[in-house]
Amino acid sequence: MSFRLAAYAVCVEDGRVLLARYVPTTGEDHWTLPGGKVEHAEDPFDAVIREVAEETGCDAVVERLLGVDSRVIPAADARAGIEHQNVGIFYQVTITGGQLRPEVDGDIAESVWTPLPEVARLPRSGLVDIGLALAQALPVTGHVAPVPVGGLIQH
Repeated sequence: MSFRLAAYAVCVEDGRVLLARYVPTTGEDHWTLPGGKVEHAEDPFDAVIREVAEETGCDAVVERLLGVDSRVIPAADARAGIEHQNVGIFYQVTITGGQLRPEVDGDIAESVWTPLPEVARLPRSGLVDIGLALAQALPVTGHVAPVPVGGLIQH
C-alpha cells in the first residue's frame, strides 16, 4: 500500500471558494483545493501555507483546523495499481495578499474564485467535496461521515 499525508486549504469568501486547476502529465485536468504533500519533518500547518503560496501565488493564514479525512483507494482504482491511502488534513484559510497566478514549474495551471453553486458542475477531485462538507458542518470531532463525493475519487 502507498501512503500520502497532505494538507489542504479551504478558502471560502463571499460565496466563492478558491480552486486550483490541476493539469497532470497523464489523465484529464480537474479542479482541486490548493494543497498537497506534507514534506518529511514538516508541520502540516506550515505545509498548507507553503502549498497555497506555491500553487496560487497568494499568502494565507490558517484560521482553524476543519478536520481530517482518511480515504483508501483500492488497487483497481489507483493510478499506480496498488492500494493507496490518502490522509488529508483540511484547514480553513484566509488569503491575506499576493496575486493569483499559475504554479511556477508545477501542475497547477490556474487558480480561480469559483461561486459555490458552480462547483457541482465542475470536473473536480473528491477533495473539494470533502473540504466543503467540513467547512459547512464544522464538526467538533473534525470528522464527517463518509462524503458522497461528486468529483473524481482519485486524489
